Amino acid sequence: MNIGVDAAALGMSSAVVASTNDVNAVYWNPAGLTNLEDHQISLMHANYFANIAQYDFIGYASPIDDRSAWGISMIRFGVDDIMDTTQLIDSEGNIDYNRINLFSTADYGFTFSYARKLPVEGFQYGVNAKVIRRIIGKFANSWGFGFDVGLQFERNDWKFGLMLRDITTTYNIWNIDEEEYAKIANAIPGENNELPESTEITLPKAQLGVSRKFDFHNDYSLLTAVNLNMRFEQTNDIISSKAVSIDPAIGFEFGYTDLVFLRAGAGNFQNVMQLDNTEKLNFQPNIGLGFKYKGIQVDYALTDLGNQSAALYSNIFSLKVDLGIFR
Repeated sequence: MNIGVDAAALGMSSAVVASTNDVNAVYWNPAGLTNLEDHQISLMHANYFANIAQYDFIGYASPIDDRSAWGISMIRFGVDDIMDTTQLIDSEGNIDYNRINLFSTADYGFTFSYARKLPVEGFQYGVNAKVIRRIIGKFANSWGFGFDVGLQFERNDWKFGLMLRDITTTYNIWNIDEEEYAKIANAIPGENNELPESTEITLPKAQLGVSRKFDFHNDYSLLTAVNLNMRFEQTNDIISSKAVSIDPAIGFEFGYTDLVFLRAGAGNFQNVMQLDNTEKLNFQPNIGLGFKYKGIQVDYALTDLGNQSAALYSNIFSLKVDLGIFR
């Protein structure tokens, strides 16, 4: 749930909390759904870890009236066709490759969103209710629940956004199949002998953003945006304390006649310890490209350009469609 969706947003290093205003706002800031004029659907796909892991997103959103909107989305991050070799050796000590089974491990995030304009002009809010489902083959599975709240405010062409993620703390409760666990508990002597914790906790996070779009001669535009991503714990972020850690992100989108878009951004600023015990500042530069025509938008992003970050780069593709074009 922390990776992000939409190649357009990821090309700007996710600095879109203030500017998001389409179906992808179900992830970035549900308050942005109030800007929808018609039904929209969004699809995204990315490969991670040399195509071992698949990351996919689908979202749908629609206005309810001129002051409110709703949306629904699903994220899946999974690794499929993993070989289960726990039964490779039979009871007589012989290796039998027919005893190898395949299984998948996957995380799912289901989000239900509602947004509404406030009576104060320029203000809108949004709420996400999240259901988390995690599956590790036959061995274990879990359910989790959480909530997000987002705000947006616009004044004199400036846009401001605040996204509070997991505000109630998101809990995942695991159910471990003890019969399956017993088969692997002693596979390596001295390891895996105790059942893992059955509860996972995701602490609250906050994102504060500001953006402004500049138009030039009616044909050219430049969207500039900045995010401050905050976690309430001490981390390797560039600004870090026991109370809060802050990772800034900056993004740009250059547009031509609302048809072609070039994007760039930098984020994930981290102080990384080197082998000689010195710290090095790492960051993640991203670039992107997009095309929009008659309500259909295709976007591409390359994250971690030049391998400047500890994160692995990925090629990300997304599609957004205004369903009104089919009427």
